[in-house]
Amino acid sequence: MNFDKIIDRRGTDCAKWDAMEALYGVSPDDGLAMWVADMDFQPPEVVRSALQGMLDHGVFGYYGSDADYRASICWWMSERHGWEVDPAAIFTTHGLVNGTGMCVDAFTQPGDSVVLLTPVYHAFARVIAAAGRELLELEMPIEDGRYILDFDAFDAQMTGREKMLVFCSPHNPGGRVWTESELEGVAEFALRHDLILVSDEIHHDLTFGAKHTPMSLIPGIEDRLVMMTATTKTFNIAGAHIGNVIIADKGLHNRFAARMGAFGMSPGSFGIVMAQAAYSEEGAKWVDALCTYLDGNRQLFDAAVNAIPGLKSMPMEATYLSWVDFSGTGMEPAEFTRRVQSDARIAANHGHTFGKGGEQFLRFNIATPRARVEEAVKRLSKAFSDLQ
Repeated sequence: MNFDKIIDRRGTDCAKWDAMEALYGVSPDDGLAMWVADMDFQPPEVVRSALQGMLDHGVFGYYGSDADYRASICWWMSERHGWEVDPAAIFTTHGLVNGTGMCVDAFTQPGDSVVLLTPVYHAFARVIAAAGRELLELEMPIEDGRYILDFDAFDAQMTGREKMLVFCSPHNPGGRVWTESELEGVAEFALRHDLILVSDEIHHDLTFGAKHTPMSLIPGIEDRLVMMTATTKTFNIAGAHIGNVIIADKGLHNRFAARMGAFGMSPGSFGIVMAQAAYSEEGAKWVDALCTYLDGNRQLFDAAVNAIPGLKSMPMEATYLSWVDFSGTGMEPAEFTRRVQSDARIAANHGHTFGKGGEQFLRFNIATPRARVEEAVKRLSKAFSDLQ
């Protein structure tokens, strides 16, 4: 568990490093990749050993029973989140962007409206638009430096055409771990407007002190709830493209199963083997060590960024994605983005891609060896030195 180890990912067809020059004008030769949400760490040894076992065997045929894989999911959710999952309720998709798309396809019709509380993970809006659905963005206000849920304002913007709410818990990019009271408010909002509630909880293992509550533990919404979880963010195996859509309600379950069947979807064996290995005692120890390390990166990054006049990092309770507000600089997005990319030579996600309310922000991925975080904050301080 040497998270300080520098692994050169350049030239490996790695999107995070090899695509950043084309997208952001930041060369991987002297730049820092802090955009795509994967980590610059190797997954736990138990995952790599499981994969090596497949390679040593050398025959890669069709996968058989996934009973042990499902059991590992149930064990993890019970042990880590206090959530008892019926193994029969689990669908395996090609990641959770695919899972989101399948939910949109299964539970809405072209022309229906889908609700997002923005700013939020940009792939949601992309999938919704590609499916020919209308998008309703309800912008979350900021109070005491973090996002809150203003249901009175949200109610006033609803049109009656909405059929689904895709909710991000913990929140990406704001790093919020929603309280039980807030989750109850979300549930009541979904009930009030008769919405299918899709809860994307892919970051639920990566928390710093705050306790994540699965939406499935909020009573009264079982007949409209779809849960989405994955090993990919937790264990840095995003390239496996594997995720779980967990639906307890029989009616919703059958509708989703019908669409999965229509597309002939089934998971690949490599992802199943890696995920099953990850959801284990060994994997749990690795995650605990990871969160401690990420928390150190978080504290370092926040302290340095918040020391730069005009910059403010939103308090991060979960994820490894720092959401930095540049509005205090008085600069237009084009100017502060130019300084980050051209002067500091850092590739960070542009805030406007996360929807309404994100325009004055950039998102920085701090899941990288600490030496790189230290270098990043030095570069940012220099790029905005005229403000100090």
